[in-house]
Amino acid sequence: MTISKLLHAACAVIAGFSIATALTIGAVAQTDSKQVAGNVVLVHGAWADGSSWDKVIPFLERKGLHVTAVQLSLTSLHNDVATVRRALALQDGPVVLVGHSYAGAVISIAGNDDKVAGLVFVAAFAPDEGESVFSITKPYPPAPIGTELRPDSQGFVSVTPKGITEDFAQDLSEREKKLLVATQGPTNFSCFSTNLPVAAAWKTKPDWFVVAADDRVIPPDLERAEAAAMNATTITLDSSHVVMLSHPKAVADIIEQATETALGK
Repeated sequence: MTISKLLHAACAVIAGFSIATALTIGAVAQTDSKQVAGNVVLVHGAWADGSSWDKVIPFLERKGLHVTAVQLSLTSLHNDVATVRRALALQDGPVVLVGHSYAGAVISIAGNDDKVAGLVFVAAFAPDEGESVFSITKPYPPAPIGTELRPDSQGFVSVTPKGITEDFAQDLSEREKKLLVATQGPTNFSCFSTNLPVAAAWKTKPDWFVVAADDRVIPPDLERAEAAAMNATTITLDSSHVVMLSHPKAVADIIEQATETALGK
């Protein structure tokens, strides 16, 4: 074979490879774009941080969802709402907003943002305008964790190790309980006593609710009443307060359901 024929053959191979590579890259990109199903913003509760969602996040990301877990300061309801609003501003489209525990109050305010298409409450408080976390619990028996709360001189409240292991996360492993004891975020008392200044977003947005049947932080009957008041799509799990850690797949499934309905994905 002459040199010119060899060069011609090599060029043909390179050209074929380039076309095949381009087609492959295009197909992968197209597949990836189909997998991006929307935005989810996860908001942790009191005595916690964004790692509360570390078992849920992988399930959501495997579905192609873009997930953001915020880090609340737990210094005031106002500051925590501002943190969530900043996270919402960074999203590139509609959002399903998820809140655990005290964060139910946070998302009830922040959820009024136009980007929020749906709300998921996970073993959460859900006050309305003029109500606080504390005020909505008054009709119910005191939660067992109440005797294990310890305030400091600056107005922040922590949970004793006994409270974490027996009332906050009683169905987790000993290793996980010790981690929660060590990493809990002291929470300012005002977070629980501040009334919502606006009508709750759950009154006008589609809602989903996870009731923790063995909750010793929020009365399960309160959770059921909240879910009924907002006409939420509801599931009940035999779980402690930290249901997203003890039943992450079930929690991820209802969040995914919310994205499929609220975001049309």
